[in-house]
Amino acid sequence: MDGPPIEDGAIAVSNDRIVDVGALEEVRARNTGEMIDVGEYALLPGLVNAHCHLEYTCLRRRIPPPTSSFTDWIRSINAAKAELSSADYIASINAGFFEAKRFGTVAMANLTAFPELIPQVQALIRTTWLAELIDARDPAGADDMVNRAVDLLREAEQSGLSPHAPFTASKQLYRRCLDVASANGMRLTTHLAESRDEMSMFQDGAGPLYDFLQGIGRDMSDCGQQTPLAHFLSMIDPGQPWLVAHLNELSETDFHLLEQTRRNFDIVHCPRSHQFFGHAPFPFARLRALGFNISLGTDSLASNEDLSMFAEMRQFQKTFPE
Repeated sequence: MDGPPIEDGAIAVSNDRIVDVGALEEVRARNTGEMIDVGEYALLPGLVNAHCHLEYTCLRRRIPPPTSSFTDWIRSINAAKAELSSADYIASINAGFFEAKRFGTVAMANLTAFPELIPQVQALIRTTWLAELIDARDPAGADDMVNRAVDLLREAEQSGLSPHAPFTASKQLYRRCLDVASANGMRLTTHLAESRDEMSMFQDGAGPLYDFLQGIGRDMSDCGQQTPLAHFLSMIDPGQPWLVAHLNELSETDFHLLEQTRRNFDIVHCPRSHQFFGHAPFPFARLRALGFNISLGTDSLASNEDLSMFAEMRQFQKTFPE
């Protein structure tokens, strides 16, 4: 319901569902049954974390903010991940669920590179599991990668696919994810236009991310032609809904594209992770003016302090006081 907080408020509960809400005397007049005074508390709807990587909860404060480029951070987290075992990831995910629930989060979109671990963790809140997929070194394996992910996600009540980002996921992988998600009623998410390095790679065919990926064997023939957003839009079906994380680096031509195409996606902004990396200002006002729905997420604790959505809202309000 809309409106200001209700002083001395009350709720009526029947069969574990809230059936009435209002001022105490009004609710008591409309309902019968036992009354419990819970004391001085604020009751509000549960919070939704629209973008998270719980398997990196154990990396809290282990990786410092990058001093020169986003690519340096990618190298650092790859090195840290190389030291982690399946047991570490399971413990990390479980700890993350506990922390998120403690902060009042009731639902989450959680990306995981290890969907095979889902049956071994205790999801304490409603979770959409999104298999994070990367085929930068082997685009020929896209079909098998997606098929395996779908098989592993059958254990999840709600699930989806996440080709990681245009710089790590091939056109074949994006299109295979589109086809499979459409056929199976699955959700889709991706990281997009997150950093200056990504913009330099696609628009200029240069920069630290370009050099790094070329060095590990990625085919770079799709670089030096267009922005990350334009590249993404060229690969997707305009009718298929996407949850797009970040969208920090946009050119004027990108805004024209967004205005003309009205693609079917929602945007997730991660305020404190954004601050951690020192990204370009998030273009909230322009995206909102174009009619895009914008949600908040925490990203992972490899670039954040905790999983509090209250802290994300405070940071967002500090950056956008209007």
